[in-house]
Amino acid sequence: MDEAPMMEPFRAKVVEPIPFTTRAQREQALRRAHHNLFNLRADEVTIDLLTDSGTGALSAAQMAAAMLGDESYAGARSFHRFRDVVGNLTSYPHVLPVHQGRAAERILFSALLRPGLITLGNTHFDTTRANVELVGGRALDLPCPEAADLDSPHPFKGDIDLEALHRALTGPDAPRVAAVVMTLTSNGMGGQPVSMANLTETARLCRAHGVPLFLDAARFAENAWLVTRNEPGYRNRSPREVAEEAFRLADGCTASMKKDGLVNTGGFLGLRDPDLAQRCELLLVATEGFPTYGGLAGRDLDMLAQGLLEVTDPDYLRARAGATAYLAQLARAAGVAVVEPPGVHAVYLDAGRLLPHIPPHRFPGHALTCALYLEGGVRGVECGSLYLGKEDAHGNPVVSAPWELVRLAIPRRVYSQSHLEHVGRTLARIARHADRLPGYRITAQAPLLRHFRSELAPVPLHEDEHRSTAVTTTPSPEPHPPVAVPPRGALAAHL
Repeated sequence: MDEAPMMEPFRAKVVEPIPFTTRAQREQALRRAHHNLFNLRADEVTIDLLTDSGTGALSAAQMAAAMLGDESYAGARSFHRFRDVVGNLTSYPHVLPVHQGRAAERILFSALLRPGLITLGNTHFDTTRANVELVGGRALDLPCPEAADLDSPHPFKGDIDLEALHRALTGPDAPRVAAVVMTLTSNGMGGQPVSMANLTETARLCRAHGVPLFLDAARFAENAWLVTRNEPGYRNRSPREVAEEAFRLADGCTASMKKDGLVNTGGFLGLRDPDLAQRCELLLVATEGFPTYGGLAGRDLDMLAQGLLEVTDPDYLRARAGATAYLAQLARAAGVAVVEPPGVHAVYLDAGRLLPHIPPHRFPGHALTCALYLEGGVRGVECGSLYLGKEDAHGNPVVSAPWELVRLAIPRRVYSQSHLEHVGRTLARIARHADRLPGYRITAQAPLLRHFRSELAPVPLHEDEHRSTAVTTTPSPEPHPPVAVPPRGALAAHL
């Protein structure tokens, strides 16, 4: 195995105990949660890799900034500090604070879209897609061809397919295209980055056809870091310089700053167009709060401003990327394939390859997440047919995901090398008896974003021996009848 990740460029000042539970306790907890890890209590989880959103540790400087928080309803000093930091980073003249990224998406698409209009993207995030659809729009993913090969070392699988984008902007549906949304990094493509060359050409095409370009900038700093490591012409640039250039190429952004803002809550909507900004501000006031706080406390705005100054530090990003790469090494050593190359915020496990005996409509990704919890108290999240799939009234597959993955998202500045090694040992134990893991069936679900609140039950292996199953990209021991799959790249991960 390669060497361990770089030493963390910080030291702990405050610690929080983590729970250690027995196998029997975890079995009881999972039954009570109806086999949905979202329903677990946090104090029943030892290593929580469900999400990197809002789960990071605050720095001493951020805690100090919180003490400066001005809680005035209108015109607070905290807002002006926040606006100045965001404006200097993004160059957007209109900055609207919101409580998190999906609020920015809802406001933007409510102001921009109407029924029948289309947004194009490299891969829409799950809440992005939901907010497009809730106002009657349609979100289409156009990932680059390299994204279809999970094993390829291609460094920029988050790129949009430029030829497909050109066809969409010049084809019969072109008048219906209201915006292009580029997600940095592409959470739905395994945390893969977008190259500056691809983003530059995307911006050129959008300008040529009069279509606004927006960034989903939740992980803008991590994308910038990978650009500095892998893109010729940018290897001597700082992550901050790359991020500033990326923001300048776009007409605006939505941003959940629970990721690269290094805070527990908060986000913003940044815009260039004053008319669009005015429409969005009206929605902000009606649903989030006055434009100078947007649903956030003054201390949140100050901590976010400080986090945006810290997140592009090269030492921080180097250590974070190293930790993710180390977890990927541990997974490979355990015999579990991952989406290559690993990104920065998460490692994506190939559950379909590990569990070929579980068909998509029995949710191999979910089976692996349950096994991780039962075996080691580790909580991850399924990125496969539980999220994207559909079944008929009898539980047979109608739509299956292109891949069956599990995302292990690493909170920022929280877990040490020994915590990651616990995850690696847990994976190794699971891999040794992977062929004995059961699939799952849904017993209750919601009509939208079902993965958050669905209830499931394990399916004994013998029950599916003679049932039809769906085609996936993972080789299976038996032939499968064809079923529909979502557009390539629709594999949006969560949170």
